[in-house]
Order: sequence, then structure tokens, then C-alpha cells
Amino acid sequence: MTAKTEAADVRGNDPIKVMVVDDHPMWRDAVARDLTESGFDVVATAGDGEQAVRRARAATPDVLVLDLNLPAKPGVQVCKELVGANPALRVLVLSASGEHVDVLEAVKSGATGYLLKSASTEELIDAVRRTAVGDPVFTPGLAGLVLGEYRRLASEPVPAAGDDEPKAPQLTDRETEVLRLVAKGLSYKQIAERLVISHRTVQNHVQNTLGKLQLHNRVELVRYAIERGLDEA
Repeated sequence: MTAKTEAADVRGNDPIKVMVVDDHPMWRDAVARDLTESGFDVVATAGDGEQAVRRARAATPDVLVLDLNLPAKPGVQVCKELVGANPALRVLVLSASGEHVDVLEAVKSGATGYLLKSASTEELIDAVRRTAVGDPVFTPGLAGLVLGEYRRLASEPVPAAGDDEPKAPQLTDRETEVLRLVAKGLSYKQIAERLVISHRTVQNHVQNTLGKLQLHNRVELVRYAIERGLDEA
């Protein structure tokens, strides 16, 4: 079976329609070229989150190959909006980050798979093909650990605080705003740019929030925020 035939296999005679979203033009063009040469129909590309949402709605790809670190709108939000509007859309995240929180957020936002940018061209092509039919595709080493954590996070209740639960620590408006953006998957640098404050100020707000909530790290902070729906706000 040739690459072109394989790329069209899951859709009969029609090639799989793919859109590539990445803010680095050379990388974006290289991925689009590799996919085109392998028989996929690259119907659109985009360099930022807002552009991605607009073009995806117009081009209606079968698979969205999506970077998470995007200007204008983060990748997790792009994924959430597009999959929410079209559940048939398959999203394969292609990211340089292997952080478990990033993978967790991508899956929660509706991504079908998560591949690191260190993957080979052959691995990418196979991942897009499998994503098109709904197979969960993950870089080896991420799937079991991260999806297990996602299931635990989604199913376990927040540890009860007894009668003190209604008296949860009060966060300032700015701390709540930073926490909401952390829950959406933004990096500290992206949060600083979004709120027009310094990277150190973001770190200070996060540390203050961790102290108030008696949490220990970013993973616990994201879990706290997700379970209270802050990532949906």
C-alpha cells in the first residue's frame, strides 16, 4: 500500500483533510509539506489561535495537528472551542512539551492524541492516520501515566475539609484570574503577556495561591481549578 493510498484508506477514495497549526512558519510549512507528500489533503494552516479557529471552521478538516503554545489564543482553548462545536473533529497535539499537566489539559480539551515534536516524520504520518479514525495516539511513556492521572483527577473528589469547606481561602481577583489561566494550560510566560504583568509577578501570585490553598505544586493547583470549573470560565 502506498503512502497516498494509506492516507486515503480510512475515507475510501477521499484523502484525509488535515489542518496544521503552529506559530513557527518553517516548522508549520515542513509538517504541511510532509503530510501533503504522504497523500493527506492539507486544507489549511494557521499561525495563531484565533486564526486557527476561524480557518478550521471554514476548511472543516478531519484532523487538526495543533501546537499548544500559540499567540492570541492557547492551543487548549482552540481545541476546546472547535471540538465543542464539531465533536467529529479529531485533534492531534504536536508539542515540544512533555509535561504531564500539558498532556492532561490537552486531553481534557478534547484532543485525541499527543505527540512530541521529537517524533519522526513516519511517526507523525502514522499518528495522523490513526487519529483520523479516532485512535488515541500518544508518544510512548506519556499514555499510561498521564491518562491514568487524568482518570484519577476526573473521578476522585477533592479531599473533604469538613465543616471548614464553605470557608475556603479567599483569593484576590488577580489570584483567581491567574489560577483560571493556569487551569486553561497557559504557561507563566503566556499568563504574564496576557495580563501585562511580569513573569515574576505571575510566579508570586501562584506561590501565594499555593500557600493559601495548602497545595504543593502546579499539578495540584490545576486539579483544584479544574474541579471547581475555573478552566471553563
